Amino acid sequence: MAEGVRIWLAALLTAVSIAVAPLLHPPWILGLLTILFSGVLFTIRSTRFASVAIAVLGTLYGLSLLSLFVFAATLAIVVGGELVCRWAEGPRSYLLYIIGAAVGGLSVMLYLGSESPLVISTGVLVAALFKSAVGNREDSLLISGLGVAMTMFLFSEIGFRVETTLLLTAVITGLAFGYFSYRLKAADLSGLFSGALVGIILIVFADVRWFFIMLTFFVLGSACTRFRYDRKKSMGVAESHGGVRGYYNVFANGLVAVGATVLYGVTQHEMFIALFLGSVASAAADTVASEIGVVGTIPYLITTFKKVPHGTNGGVTIIGEVAGTVAAGIVGISAVMVGIASPMMAVVCTLAGFIGTNIDSVVGATLENRGIIGNSGTNLIATFGGGLFALLFYLP
Repeated sequence: MAEGVRIWLAALLTAVSIAVAPLLHPPWILGLLTILFSGVLFTIRSTRFASVAIAVLGTLYGLSLLSLFVFAATLAIVVGGELVCRWAEGPRSYLLYIIGAAVGGLSVMLYLGSESPLVISTGVLVAALFKSAVGNREDSLLISGLGVAMTMFLFSEIGFRVETTLLLTAVITGLAFGYFSYRLKAADLSGLFSGALVGIILIVFADVRWFFIMLTFFVLGSACTRFRYDRKKSMGVAESHGGVRGYYNVFANGLVAVGATVLYGVTQHEMFIALFLGSVASAAADTVASEIGVVGTIPYLITTFKKVPHGTNGGVTIIGEVAGTVAAGIVGISAVMVGIASPMMAVVCTLAGFIGTNIDSVVGATLENRGIIGNSGTNLIATFGGGLFALLFYLP
């Protein structure tokens, strides 16, 4: 009951704020009013985090750090999604969440006369991602609100324009990819939404061929993760949860590629193709090397060349190195086949994959084993290192 009161009061305050926003100038007037009304809501125990979320967004708008569109759309997306998703339970509630968030965001877009469907689309998916990641925590509205606002602010500042047909194609393709990954138990719900977001960005800022390259990595990684899985499990080195990927896996392996794609979409410079391919090749090489090498011969620590137990961070094997390099080569060849890269860039991509997977091993042996960073941080550094290596060959 208290939860229902919380979201309905937040929805009421959201609707009023959006309705009067275009009429109140300068922005600090609405910002101040929003903070005052949020203060009233804060006195109601069940609405405290919701009121803080709205107050923070109102403050950012009042200080002109957020545009009217981003402020209003963020409120509509987050609150609209939360309001509607309560009509169902389990995974189906996320479908309703997306519908409610999309209706809220598009309503604001039409009301304010702003043609920003890409910004709305990314905002909706990021909201769903945060919802799946933080669950029903009391501060979920606060976390989601800030995350969505920052994402929408970034994409609105980039100002990238995309045809509606292409955007719809990207959204359908990205969500279909995420859904089937979830159904095949290759990703959890957070992996579904983060994978869909990555797919949409790749298709919109580059084209569907870039998505195909990322799909190549996904297939390679998933297949190798399940390769001799029972033996890996008996050895105690198998991926947890049966190899199901979450948002942290997606972003650790794909964040550099996403950044490269956005930079390419804005600049159309060849060096960002190299950055993209180098990072994906590194992710593929590292995943395949780890999953194949762990069931091979005795590994050696890359920093000391001493024998170490299977599954040790920084442990490498000959078969793992070869398998990883082959995986990077497959990424490079795939890029040539779809017309993204030249044969020479494919060679650079393969070398980048080899470099990236060994950067992963060095970082794992020196930083991860000491508990300074986790596996996701190691993967992120490795993909950045491999991507940067490839980019250096194509600097202007």
